[in-house]
Amino acid sequence: MDNIKEYTYTLKLPYLRENFEEEIMEAKQQAKSHEDFLKDILQKEYETRINNGIKRRIREARFPQRKYLEDFKMSRFSKENRQLLERLTTLDFIKNKENVILISNPGMGKTHFATAVGIKACLENMSVLFVPVPNLIIELKEAMSNHQLTQYKRKFEKYDLVILDELGYVSFDQEGNEILFNLISNRINTGSILITSNLSFDRWDEIFNDTILTAAIVDRLAHKSYVIDMSGDSYRIEETIEWLKNFN
Repeated sequence: MDNIKEYTYTLKLPYLRENFEEEIMEAKQQAKSHEDFLKDILQKEYETRINNGIKRRIREARFPQRKYLEDFKMSRFSKENRQLLERLTTLDFIKNKENVILISNPGMGKTHFATAVGIKACLENMSVLFVPVPNLIIELKEAMSNHQLTQYKRKFEKYDLVILDELGYVSFDQEGNEILFNLISNRINTGSILITSNLSFDRWDEIFNDTILTAAIVDRLAHKSYVIDMSGDSYRIEETIEWLKNFN
């Protein structure tokens, strides 16, 4: 028995490590064939790994709380918005490395929807990071002061989906603007970004305090993007391009 437990540690078999004695006893009592015994324990080990992986991905995503799509009220939105939001729940935008920007006044469910999509992605074996934008700026500045910005960027780029929550609630200094712009630029075409904001694009210069940099950030984010105004009608990249023309 000691050898079996040692093997389960070496081979990283968590279910067997905790349950092999009960499984052996049950197999004897039920006179299971070798094939059935092996199939049953492998299935349970597989299910344990899947569940542990889900728990780990949700934990590492750093969601502030659990929110689910089943609890999100799609009926409160226009038909066009519902269609776009429902399309996003398929997670195809993550597979296609597209971006999503959700804009609305507080209380419309931006963070709920973003979190719920993130949790569904974790359930489907995707890696996710959820971070409020003010916290992200703090983390980036700390990484820079500790000469670890390159490592942070590499970590940031590995996720299938990065959710940047609450863009627009606080403005940034020039250093914060530049490192955020650099981080977003490096992620384009490598993975999806989902941003929630209380400000429409034409007010983003209130966040960045730099018209040229604002236009550059929007240009990067709008590439392959869904832009959804959850307070009203939705629009896609064509409208974003028209907005950007105002800066040319």
